[in-house]
Amino acid sequence: MAWSQDEERMLAQIEQHLVEDDPRLVARLESFNERARRSEARSAGQPGTWRRPRRSTVIILISWLLIATLVATLLIMVLHNESAAGLALGAVSGEPAAELASTGTS
Repeated sequence: MAWSQDEERMLAQIEQHLVEDDPRLVARLESFNERARRSEARSAGQPGTWRRPRRSTVIILISWLLIATLVATLLIMVLHNESAAGLALGAVSGEPAAELASTGTS
């Protein structure tokens, strides 16, 4: 439905008064409209509307990567120490490591 000329004139006057009275509000509304247009363009799947991930998302991903690396490193260290302790215990109890030492002296 089209607007009448009187309605369009009244809206133009309201807009002009708003711009004069509160320019910060006008700037915020224009910014909001621009974000809404970009959002609609992204949802429509228009090419060239890719945006960077947010800083918080990048920080969270890096944190998870560091935590996973730390856990993997600790597991490797524990397993390495357990195998070294097992070899040392075998040498004390007279198993193959002790036999190798005794054959080397004869």
